[in-house]
Amino acid sequence: MKPFIEELRWRGMLQDMTPELEEHLAKGMASAYLGFDPTADSLHIGHLVGVMTLLHFQRAGHKPFALVGGATGMIGDPSFKSAERNLLNKETLDHNVACIQSQLSKFLDFSGDGGNKAELVNNYDWMSQFSFLEFIRDVGKHITVNYMMSKDSVKRRLEDGNGLSFTEFSYQLIQGYDFYHLWKNENCSIQLGGSDQWGNIVTGTELIRRMGGGSAYALTVPLITKADGTKFGKTEGGSVWLDPEKTSPYAFYQFWLNVSDEDASKYIRIFTVLDQETIEKLEAEHAEAPHLRVLQKEIAKNVTIMVHSQEDYEMAVKASSILFGKSSTEDLAALDERTFLQVFDGVPQVQISQSEYPSFETVLDIFGEASQGVIFSSKGEARKMIQGGGVSINKEKLTDPNAGISFELLQGKYLLVQKGKKNYYIIEIK
Repeated sequence: MKPFIEELRWRGMLQDMTPELEEHLAKGMASAYLGFDPTADSLHIGHLVGVMTLLHFQRAGHKPFALVGGATGMIGDPSFKSAERNLLNKETLDHNVACIQSQLSKFLDFSGDGGNKAELVNNYDWMSQFSFLEFIRDVGKHITVNYMMSKDSVKRRLEDGNGLSFTEFSYQLIQGYDFYHLWKNENCSIQLGGSDQWGNIVTGTELIRRMGGGSAYALTVPLITKADGTKFGKTEGGSVWLDPEKTSPYAFYQFWLNVSDEDASKYIRIFTVLDQETIEKLEAEHAEAPHLRVLQKEIAKNVTIMVHSQEDYEMAVKASSILFGKSSTEDLAALDERTFLQVFDGVPQVQISQSEYPSFETVLDIFGEASQGVIFSSKGEARKMIQGGGVSINKEKLTDPNAGISFELLQGKYLLVQKGKKNYYIIEIK
């Protein structure tokens, strides 16, 4: 196992760090924290870079703290944002915090007995004890307005003409106090974060120096971008979430499976725990046969299992093979309804009433008036194509247009029709 900084370097996960951090880590087990903003009840894949940073920190023998910003979530970080966001009430924030805690437990060991078990803290627990007057008296006096104004995130907002509320302006001071609190009470000497957080993090190191006379350290990881310049973690349907109710395991798997070759080489280092030798072998294999998409398949496998489960990964692979490979009725029946509909998202659909369906005697009847001309323009066209072996129902090839109807309804209400190699249709019995 490589030392933490060295691990981040080869993975391309190191942006900036304060001097002497490597020497500090070499002295033995250290503690670091990274903050998560609870603006939703799920993390999305944009958060995974920070999660993986904490994971590598713990794997290197150090103690990670995951801070969920129950207090700072009420304010909103102005970093690289053009406008103030909507503020959330405490009930919503508490719900979001509980959901994020559950997701983080899939990556970090919160129950280990080696002294470096992960801990989750909520800055609302200590910030809620402060009155406004106490905070500006005991904390605010240590940081000058000139110092706070010098931060890029503040200057950018002032220069773009939109202005900055006092609420947002105070964010860096509150985040800085979080660092001081953890340094003082938990011996936490390092803050980790994305490169856009550098200004807020060093405000914390400055508070520790001025309020406690101590030393603390900062490390940031790069903001992840896609090779084509578009924003990482976004699709046409929006963010890619870790919550399976927001982004299904199948859609999650497909996101990673479809990243570009250039991005795949970068992402496999950042989003998996595969070692350097294994990754370099995979890259060499990929270079010899890019069309096999070895890197994408390995990323999709590792990240889907890590975020969801082995079973969800296998379901996603099975669902993918239905469209792009050989599959059977059993494979279709094994899919849950949501995955089934996502696999065939956008294909034409026909609805047949439950009262009408039992009256059909042959497969040809299904493709007559009941299908409203969507699948075939006439029974004659359907008969000719069935006889030519070009039609399947539920992946079973039809050979006799006058055969009886004995198909098991998928998920209790669907038939999947395949016409030729690429044309799919869904018949819903409702």
